[in-house]
Amino acid sequence: MAKKIRVGVIFGGRSGEHEVSIVSAQSVMAALSKKKYEVIPIGITKQGKWIAGSQAVKFLKDGMKKLPFKSHLTADPTERRLIKTSDDSSKLIRSSADKLDVIFPVLHGPYGEDGTIQGMLELAGIPYVGAGVLGSAVAMDKIIQKQITDQAGLPSTKYDWFLTQDWKEDRQLIIRRLEQNLKYPMFTKPANLGSSVGIGKCHNRKELIAGITAATRYDRRVIVEEGIENIHEIEVAVLGNDKPKASVPGEIIASNEFYDYDAKYIDGKSQAVIPAKLPAAVIKKIQTIAVAAFKALDLAGMARADFLVTKNRHQIYLNEVNTIPGFTAISMYPKLWQVSGLKYSELLDRLIQLALERHSQKTRLATSFKPKNDWYK
Repeated sequence: MAKKIRVGVIFGGRSGEHEVSIVSAQSVMAALSKKKYEVIPIGITKQGKWIAGSQAVKFLKDGMKKLPFKSHLTADPTERRLIKTSDDSSKLIRSSADKLDVIFPVLHGPYGEDGTIQGMLELAGIPYVGAGVLGSAVAMDKIIQKQITDQAGLPSTKYDWFLTQDWKEDRQLIIRRLEQNLKYPMFTKPANLGSSVGIGKCHNRKELIAGITAATRYDRRVIVEEGIENIHEIEVAVLGNDKPKASVPGEIIASNEFYDYDAKYIDGKSQAVIPAKLPAAVIKKIQTIAVAAFKALDLAGMARADFLVTKNRHQIYLNEVNTIPGFTAISMYPKLWQVSGLKYSELLDRLIQLALERHSQKTRLATSFKPKNDWYK
């Protein structure tokens, strides 16, 4: 019998998307084949404490601050394991059963999707699903992401950005600048967050002030984008490493004025039309832009590219790219691939395979250099 692959699924985290992450991870763990994989749930509390094991989901859902034991991922690449410590004795508990073959991070937002956990996994020498340190970091930051995709010549809406500290010091100056450069409605967003947390649609100055104030709760930088009216909200899933492919596009018909947190996860009234009812030429162009953005941001494994497409002339605007898209039962990323011919369980298999392939490529690279003489000694 072939040895099962030990997959650590990390979820929760110190982020405004903590709850979404838990639900996504439950869907992933339920769909992973029990014949192929041994799944190790790894939860991270809102305080940043790690706990691994079958009760990890329960501990996080209960919001426990004091855990029966803590799990720690060692940065030693020769270990590739979780080490447990008892709160009572701080005794190290090591076991060969704690070894990990690959990590599937289902962490949305800061400390999970922004390159931080990816850097830790690089140090630990453990293969992991999704983009690397660089791709994760630049894609998570909406400002840097737009600067890179603008440089690549990809179409996007007009935007401006500023520091939270600048807003506190002279909000009138920033408001005048925004109203001079952008038209209402405007969307206010924290630079580093997802799941529409902290996002506001602003039709006038009063709403703009409220939206910016809300966004500053989550980040030290805020981005403000010019809204496009009368649009299709289109999403495309991208899968692969160096040769990524795009799924069929899907359209989101939001239950609220825009696809906010409630419309995504709570009220259950938003609809997804897959495939989107767009002309074939428009679909092909959207898919081409999605793959181009994936490559420009140096992504790997998976990403979901979100677009705004005008209903009258089918003008295409790349809204943003997400490196760890939602994996709940109602999430678009797995749905898009399912309609494209790849079942949920097969998609997970492919993502794990891509993670192992990418890690194998990296391990073949030189990590040391032998000088002509031992000058450094």
